[in-house]
Amino acid sequence: MNWTGEHRAFVIETFMKSNESVITTQRTFCTHFALGRHAPVPDRKTILLWVSNFRATGSALKIKSTGRPRSVRTPEIVAAVREAIERSPSRSAVKHASALHLSDRSLRRILHTDLKFHPYKMMIVQELSERDWENRRTCSNDILQNVPQNALLITSDEAHFHLSGCVNKHNFRYWALENPRQLHERPLHSPRVTVWCAVGSFGVWGPYFFEQEGVTVTVTADRYIGMLRNFLEPKLRELEHRDVWFQQDGATAHTARRTMDVLREMFPGRVISLRGDVGWPARSPDLAPCDFFLWGYLKAKVFQHHPRTIDELKAAIRQEITGISPQITARVMETFRNQLRMCIDTMVAIWTL
Repeated sequence: MNWTGEHRAFVIETFMKSNESVITTQRTFCTHFALGRHAPVPDRKTILLWVSNFRATGSALKIKSTGRPRSVRTPEIVAAVREAIERSPSRSAVKHASALHLSDRSLRRILHTDLKFHPYKMMIVQELSERDWENRRTCSNDILQNVPQNALLITSDEAHFHLSGCVNKHNFRYWALENPRQLHERPLHSPRVTVWCAVGSFGVWGPYFFEQEGVTVTVTADRYIGMLRNFLEPKLRELEHRDVWFQQDGATAHTARRTMDVLREMFPGRVISLRGDVGWPARSPDLAPCDFFLWGYLKAKVFQHHPRTIDELKAAIRQEITGISPQITARVMETFRNQLRMCIDTMVAIWTL
């Protein structure tokens, strides 16, 4: 409501004459200005504010700012925040704000606006030994040197999809007046499926589910060979491409002697694996397309369906794999080679330090 100077003057005069009664002031205001029953009138807070301003300045208008800056983002404070963050970058923003006697909001504004800092989440990965670093460089270089650019490279892996899915606790909040005390209960041994897929510039082959009579089973050498013979080999016959390379990680079922015999028969001289024609480095999920692309992308899509049964879970996996186009996987395979080059360049940079 836009109150006029006449309104404000009448309210202040009436308030003082009525022994500072807000109710009497409001009733007299309605009568004087002939307002209806439900017409708006100045509320208690507004009336007291007008009176306070009048007593302080002789005017019922809002007190103007003295011109003194209210912001705490002075160069000295910004410099103190920078020093504190650089000294303890993993300390929480709340603790930094408390130590610097700043509000959490002011600290975050300084971090984002003045210092252009961004919060980065720490990734937990497997520790690499000195031998691992050298092996990663050697294997990356061997793949780039031995696998021609125009060759068809098939990369493969398995992953578990649990029916319970997952909950991102960092992003999940429940807004209410009181704590609902809700728990997200998950079974100790959630039903799951074990999925094998292969990624290439042609798209994604799969899913192949390791199961027996509808029940998920452990991947053994015999079952892995069964997948190679009954699922992968028929797919290869459909290809016109002759120069086909196959990559897998060093899981026991993958590298058993009889498994490697089958792979060398299917891909003579073109197996990228532990004990293969070209080596594959251990503890290197950042280099494998299934790990750095497929599983994360696929699980994010699959659990949007909120499957409630194993059959619904499998149907969602099939549906989302069908939606991955060859254009996407072609870019993924280009990224794969770039990852190998980056691995080599990183090692060279470390050695030159």
